[in-house]
Amino acid sequence: MALIPLLLLAVLLPTSCHSANMKVGIINGTEAKEHSRPYMVSIQYHKQHICGGFLITDSFVMTAAHCASKIENRNWEDVTAVVGAHNLSTNNFERIAVKEHYSHPNFSAPHNDIMLLKLGKSSANSRNTRCISIDVKRDRYSNCSVAGWGIKNDGMRSDVLREAKIRIITDNCKLWWSFFNDSTMLCAGGRTSGICQGDSGSPLVCNNLAVGIVAFQEKDCFHPKQPNGYTRISAFLPWINTILKK
Repeated sequence: MALIPLLLLAVLLPTSCHSANMKVGIINGTEAKEHSRPYMVSIQYHKQHICGGFLITDSFVMTAAHCASKIENRNWEDVTAVVGAHNLSTNNFERIAVKEHYSHPNFSAPHNDIMLLKLGKSSANSRNTRCISIDVKRDRYSNCSVAGWGIKNDGMRSDVLREAKIRIITDNCKLWWSFFNDSTMLCAGGRTSGICQGDSGSPLVCNNLAVGIVAFQEKDCFHPKQPNGYTRISAFLPWINTILKK
């Protein structure tokens, strides 16, 4: 019976994603193949990268709610979404204004760390962009990947998109993070490869689906002992569907 609401939500979620197949700063990572992750978004404040994000429709970007804390005085007029990018030091991308932002009403870091950004215009005609479908079934995944423009091994932020293969950890996450809630969070990677500052908001991708959102990690992301933390997207489907109708 629990599957019925999820199946209904799968029908309700918009499927008009530009060329998308709706079926379907990184530590110790490598440079991603150029434009191989066309859903990736660089969220920028005063044209400087602050967080990752990803297109789930032509007009909405999903990211982490705690990214709003990086915007001084909540001045959203200076926040833009860079789409179709690989190397942020070039101009081979499109910059789109953020029209509205919607943090989860129960967000209190690290809980319910999810936010949707409504773009000032559709990204449908932007080059090198495509949406990614989100997980609606809460399947069990193991081999996944994460990508971002965050800090890399040398301590410098990466201009090019980097990626790493990671595994979801299904046991003992609460031993690592006392606040861990399995119904709304995931833990993955971290001890050999994973995320660092600047990767917040990027998607955890498994089987070509966005399953999680980069949410938290140890302060020392260069020598981590604990797995990285992600917001579990499938836990927020009713709220997501409500916002996408706006």
